Amino acid sequence: MDPFVEATWLPESLASRADQVFPRLTQAQIERAASHGRQRPTTVGEILMEAGQPYSVFFILVSGKVEVVRPSAEADAQVTIFGVGQFNGEINLLSGRRSLGTARVTEAGEIIELDRAQLLALIQADAELSEIIMRAFILRRVALFARRIGDVVVIGSLFCGDTLRVKEFLNRNGHPYQYIDLDHEAEVQELLDRFDIQPGDIPVVVCRGEVVLRTPTNEQIADCLGFNDAINLTQTRDVVVVGAGPAGLAAAVYAASEGLDVLVLEHTAPGGQAGSSSKIENYLGFPNGISGQELAARAYNQAQKFGAQFAIAKGATKLQCDGHNYAIQLRDDTTVRARTIIIASGAQYRKLPIENLHQFEGLGIYYAATFMESQLCRAEEVIVVGGGNSAGQAAVFLARTAQRVHLFVRSDGLAESMSRYLILRIEEDPAITLRTNTEILALEGTDHLERVRWRNNKSGAEETHSIRHVFLMTGADPCTDWLDGCVLVDAKGFIKTGPDLSSDELAAAHWPLARPPYLLETSRPGVFAVGDVRGGNPKRVASAVGEGSVAITFVHNVLRE
Repeated sequence: MDPFVEATWLPESLASRADQVFPRLTQAQIERAASHGRQRPTTVGEILMEAGQPYSVFFILVSGKVEVVRPSAEADAQVTIFGVGQFNGEINLLSGRRSLGTARVTEAGEIIELDRAQLLALIQADAELSEIIMRAFILRRVALFARRIGDVVVIGSLFCGDTLRVKEFLNRNGHPYQYIDLDHEAEVQELLDRFDIQPGDIPVVVCRGEVVLRTPTNEQIADCLGFNDAINLTQTRDVVVVGAGPAGLAAAVYAASEGLDVLVLEHTAPGGQAGSSSKIENYLGFPNGISGQELAARAYNQAQKFGAQFAIAKGATKLQCDGHNYAIQLRDDTTVRARTIIIASGAQYRKLPIENLHQFEGLGIYYAATFMESQLCRAEEVIVVGGGNSAGQAAVFLARTAQRVHLFVRSDGLAESMSRYLILRIEEDPAITLRTNTEILALEGTDHLERVRWRNNKSGAEETHSIRHVFLMTGADPCTDWLDGCVLVDAKGFIKTGPDLSSDELAAAHWPLARPPYLLETSRPGVFAVGDVRGGNPKRVASAVGEGSVAITFVHNVLRE
């Protein structure tokens, strides 16, 4: 292996792909890249990028050497050395987030330097370089995540529900972190004393070794890590997409790729409800299936490649629709203005009407079944509640590691609400027990869920079992509370669009145009609804993606009006 390519921190799964993680551009490729930026000399000791600071430049070495290190209180740890034809950066560079390493010149030479806008222009204009650079960026982030090389330390406990929330937030946003388990890590007291951490502070998030956040919200973590530093929230956008589930991600990809100025507002992480699916096997083009998180990550990177911006942990709290341009109010009272809006805020699983349910959320009650949750209940009995595809996917996935999976449905069977392939998997898996006409009556425990009482509604029989993990994937309610009456919804709260809006409803809503609403348009011109939040949506990932992409056609029409 070339000594300037070697990086000992690469995980075993990527060791054979080092030439893709650290590719070397040809002279012809370097010359094409140079036309998008500027060439300049470097001096020994010069810092080209600094850990903890926003990515400012993308550079390609024409001559000389550059080392990348991880700063540490003890000593800098070398990550790799760049030689001629190699370039810096990973996914954070596309979004303008902070660098996780420092690049320092060790041998004087020359570099080609591009700012973020010039890099995006290069990626969009040059297909060959786009493939090389994007693959390297993605694989480098995979390696950083696998090795937990980042700027965050999470200190938590399995007996703290917020610990799971924080870990999920970082995991689903693809941000590498180190986790210290208070229940099992040796010599943890020294760390607690160093930062004066008390039991009520858990979980604690330490950003860049400097800022200590005690029981932080997702928004506080995002702010500390600079997730949104490069985003101008005061700028009026061509289109603002609310929600980064499959529908919102598709809208972002198509809007940005067609030259629109697009901002996506996401209250948690890209992927939405689908992002918590362990494996989606009926999505076109993936015969072996794909996890919801991986699908979301690919779409997220694709949208950023075309210039879409994502404001993470910036949930919408109100739609203001009394002016010419629409405005969305965020949790921090910031107002984002847009010429058009795509509502893709999705739906959330309904919570069981059990008095102490909240007590066990994150402590035995879960609303996602990813690898992280599966490790919490390895070799134990679990319950999955729900009869839809999400519940079926969760049951099949958890059956790989759990001792027994009890699948609860209130109906007589699964045929009405679940794909046939999942029903067959469930019927054939000896680790899954289907319990029809069954519902949970009570949850019991102290610091963690310990027992579950349920009833068969057909026989009336009740049972109590020592089960510590329950996954709730029941019917979903639309996330429309924030709309504040701006658009018409149906009796269940789902948004009415296009032909579902009657002439009387449009008249009552003071529809101002001679034309009727477009297919996905709401009772407000230029405001569209796509995905699970829309009335009549079939609640499938493929349909959500289709609606998100189709909506952009109508956005163009509105912007021309």
